[in-house]
Amino acid sequence: MAESSEPPERDHERPERDEHERPEHRDRTERTERAEQAGRREPPEKAERGEQAARDERGEQAARDERGERAERRERARPNDIWARPRGGRRPKLTREAIVDKAVEIADAEGLEAVSIRRVASELGVRAMSLYTHIEAKEDLLDLMYDVVAVEVLVEDGLPDDWREAMIAITRKERAAGLRHPWMFELAGRSPRIGPNGLRHAEQSMAAAARLTDDPEEMLAIVTTVDHYMLGFVLREQRLREMGATGLGEARQSALEQTYIAKLLESGEFPHLRSVLDTGIYNQEDFDLGLKWLLDGIEHDHRGKWPSTSSPT
Repeated sequence: MAESSEPPERDHERPERDEHERPEHRDRTERTERAEQAGRREPPEKAERGEQAARDERGEQAARDERGERAERRERARPNDIWARPRGGRRPKLTREAIVDKAVEIADAEGLEAVSIRRVASELGVRAMSLYTHIEAKEDLLDLMYDVVAVEVLVEDGLPDDWREAMIAITRKERAAGLRHPWMFELAGRSPRIGPNGLRHAEQSMAAAARLTDDPEEMLAIVTTVDHYMLGFVLREQRLREMGATGLGEARQSALEQTYIAKLLESGEFPHLRSVLDTGIYNQEDFDLGLKWLLDGIEHDHRGKWPSTSSPT
C-alpha cells in the first residue's frame, strides 16, 4: 500500500517545483522585482542632482588630495629652498630659466603687478599648469626673479683692495640695476628669502666694509647706511624719470601758479627755497658727489684704523 501511494504524491508536488524552476517564471520574477524597484526610485531630476553632487564631492576630494600632496612637498622642501628643488619638466622648450626670464621681461615693461603664472604661460605659449612643474607658486617665481637680477649687482673679477673703491663699485651697480628693474627694490622688502646671488651680493658688501673695520656690527652699519642712501636716491630718480623733463617742469610751474604758494614765496619767509625754485636746479643731483660725502663721514669716524684717500671718480 505504501508503494502505491508515493508515486501519485510525487507527481502532484513536481509541477509546483517545476513551475518555480522554469526560465519564464524566473524572468517574470525578475521583471516584477525591477518594476517594484523602479517604483521606489527618485524622480529623474532628483537622481541627476544626486549624481552631480557625488561628482562634485569626488572633484573636491581630488582637489583636497592634490593640495595635501603640494603641502607635503612644501613641507619636505623648506620655503627658502626653492633654489635647491629639483628642476622638473619634460618639455625641452620650457625651463625654469625661460619662465623666470619671461617674468622679468614682463615686469620691466609693465611693472610687477603684470606678472602672474597665467600671463607668463601665455607669453611662452603653454598652459598655466605647465609652469607648476617647475614653480609651485607665484611667490617662488618672484623670489627667482629677484635672484636673477641680483647677478647684475655683483662685482666681477673681485673687489678693489680699497674699501671706498669697493663700496663705490657695488653701489654703482646697485643703482644701475635698480634703474633697469624698478620693481626689484619692491621685491627686496617683500620676502625674507634670499637666493644664492643675493647671498653673494651680501657677502661682497660685507667684504667691502671689512676693508675698513673688522667689527661685524660696524660692518653691517656701514653697508646699511650706504644702502639707504642708494635706495633713496634711486627711488627718487625713478620717479623723476617717469615724470620726464616735461612733466617735471609742468609740476613745478603748476606749483608756482598756485595762489597760496606764490604768496608765501613772495612774503620772504622761504628765501632759500625761492632761490632754488627760481633757478630750476632742484632736480639736478650728483649721485657720486652725495656718495663721496657719505663715505667721507664714515671714514672720518674710523680715522686711524684703515685710512683711505681715494674718492669717487
